[in-house]
Amino acid sequence: MNDQQLLRYSRQIMLPQVDITGQQKLLAAKILIVGAGGLGSPAAMYLAAAGVGQITIYDDDRVDLTNLQRQIAHGSADIGLDKVISTLNTLKNINPDVRVLPRKARLQDDLLDREVADADVVLDCSDNFATRFAVNRACVAHHTALVSGAAIRFEGQISVFTPGRNDSPCYNCLYQSDGEELQNCARNGVIAPLTGVIGSIQALEAMKLIMNAGECLTGRLLILDGLGMEWQTLRLKKNPACPTCGVTTA
Repeated sequence: MNDQQLLRYSRQIMLPQVDITGQQKLLAAKILIVGAGGLGSPAAMYLAAAGVGQITIYDDDRVDLTNLQRQIAHGSADIGLDKVISTLNTLKNINPDVRVLPRKARLQDDLLDREVADADVVLDCSDNFATRFAVNRACVAHHTALVSGAAIRFEGQISVFTPGRNDSPCYNCLYQSDGEELQNCARNGVIAPLTGVIGSIQALEAMKLIMNAGECLTGRLLILDGLGMEWQTLRLKKNPACPTCGVTTA
């Protein structure tokens, strides 16, 4: 690290759980973010500010007026712009040293496999089950850590899946169907700050995984009731019969 980086990240480096070694791990890390919307915006912004070396962002959508209430990487001047380009501009303004790779595409099939294999941590910030299940399958196949978040109405949830480690369950152990997503923001609405809370926790969990600091949410589902302002934690177990990560016996 140079003197400017030491100064920029000094408030993190002074933490014993981070120190120089942890910051260097962040600077060398590659993170893949799926979705540049309500969750992807705060997650990407905090990861860039914290000094993650490379952030790859996939989203095939453009900025719409209805996005601006919660997708804080985008502003009024970005309406009509590709979300990944708007996010790139925001992240570069926050931290020009971070390498940001904007990808306007739907992440699937061989492309998904290649990107997941190249990433240290994947953040699922998408809004549909088909993508979530596809990302989970790729993460299980490549033993890549997955930080999964969701937010709707006043309710949010987050978990971490670390395939091949700590007897971790996968997303498919928690949700058994990859049918059509009926509960999304467009149909049910979402309160603006909720996406910021969940997306920020996704960024924190990703950083902890990279630095091997603290205890991540592997095996736990963290649930937020924003109206009652109550957190609940559910313990998750690996499903031996899971079609994605379970062991099939004859």
